[in-house]
Amino acid sequence: MTLSPRLISAMPLLLWLGSGAVWAQDAGTDKVEEFSQARYQSTYNTQHHPAFGAVGSGTNSMGPGADKMFTFSLTGHWGQRLESGAEIYMNAELASGDPFSRNLVGLGSFTNGEITRAGGTTPKPYLQRLFWRQTWDQGGGREWLDADFNQMARWVDKNRFVLTAGNFSTLDVFDDNAYAKDPRTQFMNWSHWTYSSFDYAADARGFGWGVAAEWYRGDWVYRIGRMSGPKRPNELPVDWDLLRHYGDQVEVEHAHQLNGQPGKVRALAWRNRAVTASFKDATDYLLSHPGTDPQTLFKVRNGEKIKYGLGLNLEQALSDDVGVFLRTMKSDGRTETYAFTEVDASLSAGTLLKGRLWGRAADTVGLAYMDNRLSRDRRAFLEAGGMSYFIGDGAGNFRYRPERGIEVFYNVGITKHLWLTADYQRIQNPAYNALRGPVNVYALRMHAEF
Repeated sequence: MTLSPRLISAMPLLLWLGSGAVWAQDAGTDKVEEFSQARYQSTYNTQHHPAFGAVGSGTNSMGPGADKMFTFSLTGHWGQRLESGAEIYMNAELASGDPFSRNLVGLGSFTNGEITRAGGTTPKPYLQRLFWRQTWDQGGGREWLDADFNQMARWVDKNRFVLTAGNFSTLDVFDDNAYAKDPRTQFMNWSHWTYSSFDYAADARGFGWGVAAEWYRGDWVYRIGRMSGPKRPNELPVDWDLLRHYGDQVEVEHAHQLNGQPGKVRALAWRNRAVTASFKDATDYLLSHPGTDPQTLFKVRNGEKIKYGLGLNLEQALSDDVGVFLRTMKSDGRTETYAFTEVDASLSAGTLLKGRLWGRAADTVGLAYMDNRLSRDRRAFLEAGGMSYFIGDGAGNFRYRPERGIEVFYNVGITKHLWLTADYQRIQNPAYNALRGPVNVYALRMHAEF
């Protein structure tokens, strides 16, 4: 097993951060503040789909025969609070996996949120996050932050300014949701743990380098950030030129009470600038060069292009044990996918129920629906026989329909630190093709935190 140079160079800091957690009891309260943190998780997810109907297949089609996949991850999260009050976090991960069809193709929204971090059946270690966070308190009363991965338990002012810089994920700061966020404990499908049409800047594993600022003022939170993307779309090497190639995002969040229950509304706008191909250029090239390689995106990838989108994220508790969520987003859809997946307009909605309703306090049940769509430019490219990074069934094998699906899961709390999830997904029109599917996917997930 070969360690990455970044992981080797970070080992001294990793050992210091992981040397042990330190706590301090607040006098007169039962709250315990953390000054050092060491937390770990491991997740194994196995999925299977039976054979499904398909009229023809192309290079980027999901194979219609019965198939199975898996992912495995083991992650260490370490944190240290400095004398200045700043916090430093480091995550190292060991990951492996094998997708359906032996390649990550054939769907707009994939069925396993861990699959982007899997680099084959042999587990590979890598440095996942390394970032600095500083909080400046600004009054307005105090509130408690519970301990979580990459968050030390502590008191903070309700009004505060938070700055995060380094190597992390855009989704660590933006697009939170209490009911649909973590594919290791909640919904697995990509459409449910973020907007599937949010082409957020990141490397192929979903992480990047950048800076994000958050300003908390009463019931409002304002966020802005800039992150690095890949040198070439959907690949691993990072483009460090943050003045020319980047992903910017702005989010406004408002917390409220509805019938005495908490809820939040978030609006997110984003804008990418990178060297990408436009679908119109790719389609024109394909039609004017009969018999050429259908992956023409690589031939017309020239000059910087702008891509942007706008989304709305809602979460609402209906009771102490039932919550609902909705996400919807529209992107311009004129250029190829930069760093996430092949979706130009997305909607996801669902509910999460806590098992306390039936005497199983550690269990949860989730049910969600997704609807993903493509822009006219991307559709014309696929209809001409083009293939993009994840989808493309070939000319004559494609009839456009929105990709729709449902997901339902039951998460059983086995012990305080161990959960087992049974999950079912049904995807209509995989890769937006009415000539294929539906695909039924059955999954078992084991997740441990310690």
